[in-house]
Amino acid sequence: MGAQENIASRNPEAYVPPFELTEGQPPPIAHNGGISYMALDKDGDAGTAAATEVALAQVADGEGQDVIEMIENAPPGPIETEWGIGFREYDECMEYIRANNITAPPGGVALPLRYTVHEEPTYSIVSSNALWRDPSRKEEAERVRKYERDHGRRNLYFPQVLRDARRMEEYYPGLSPSSPECMDRLGVSLAHIESKCKNFYDSEEVRSVFYLEIEKLLMDFFPGATDALVYNHDVFNKDYDGDRREDQDAKNPGVNAGYANLVHNDLNDNSGRVRCRELLTKNLRNFGREQHYTEAEADEKMSRRFMSINLAKPMETVEQFPFVLCAWPSFADQPYITNYRIYDDRVGETTRFTHRADHEWYWFPQQKSTEVSMLKCYDSITDGSVSRWSFHSACVDPTAPEDARCRKNVVVRSFVFF
Repeated sequence: MGAQENIASRNPEAYVPPFELTEGQPPPIAHNGGISYMALDKDGDAGTAAATEVALAQVADGEGQDVIEMIENAPPGPIETEWGIGFREYDECMEYIRANNITAPPGGVALPLRYTVHEEPTYSIVSSNALWRDPSRKEEAERVRKYERDHGRRNLYFPQVLRDARRMEEYYPGLSPSSPECMDRLGVSLAHIESKCKNFYDSEEVRSVFYLEIEKLLMDFFPGATDALVYNHDVFNKDYDGDRREDQDAKNPGVNAGYANLVHNDLNDNSGRVRCRELLTKNLRNFGREQHYTEAEADEKMSRRFMSINLAKPMETVEQFPFVLCAWPSFADQPYITNYRIYDDRVGETTRFTHRADHEWYWFPQQKSTEVSMLKCYDSITDGSVSRWSFHSACVDPTAPEDARCRKNVVVRSFVFF
């Protein structure tokens, strides 16, 4: 029996978020008709068995191999796609940008951004999944590892222009980047903080000091907010020479050596609601303040507006690998492509996007340690009156000197309730 057929016999006790679409938005490119894998819960597994079955079937089928072959068999140079001219290599795309005199407004920069060219749902089995520790599944794990590596072979670089978000009022008169109106309209904004956290590599200090500072920042930033919960964080530093190891039990995310160099968003229609409810009722992977909501209390809290905001604060002025954000209006009518992240106890959903030349990208050049870039990952309002989310990526700044230091920053994830 396939996953779609199983939807009809789903566990009535499992929390399945309502299928949501923003007004004017086409259906997502997703499995199960866009319905969460929670609908395929079996014995409290949150649909992980069903998702793993589909993932392994994709591995066995060599799904997406045709896209890889199209890219790898194309002649050297630009590759014509239905989304525009793409490039296998960053440098090739930069040569195209320079040869065609693609320029940016003051404070901006023209550069390559990496998008998927595969319009099919994908799966990732996260590093903590028991699959990777099961000796009897070693060969299966190797096939999955190759499948996941192949995700990167279905991406291309496309030329894009970044605008300086500090100059937002030049593009939207009267709209300050440091305002909740900017977040409502574009899904991006800028905040400021003088943090008392001294060591962002100390996860306990980050949780006990920085989380509370960010919760206060959010409550002050958004009029009408009744509660803010920071629930986890990541630290990024390519050049860090200390212990990088992740320890989920100790609520330590480790230190990331890589930057997410792919256009994506961390949540979607399903995972925005599922992630919120599992935090409120189960404290599932909650690094922040413990929550003690009953299911009924969580439903009542989530019946009003709530949203998920990611906030990125540098430890020092950003010189290379900046964090860049795309504004909602430029992709509001574009279907997202779902990537299912399979844990042992939950199936997360992130999203990827194909390229559009008119995507409206922003950055904060030379972002300072007191500046916090904010991006929306989810909003419960679906009538089109506000942004639902933004999407984002890391990138290589071609204007930075060769000895520029790589970005060192902390990113926290939060929910804000109204």
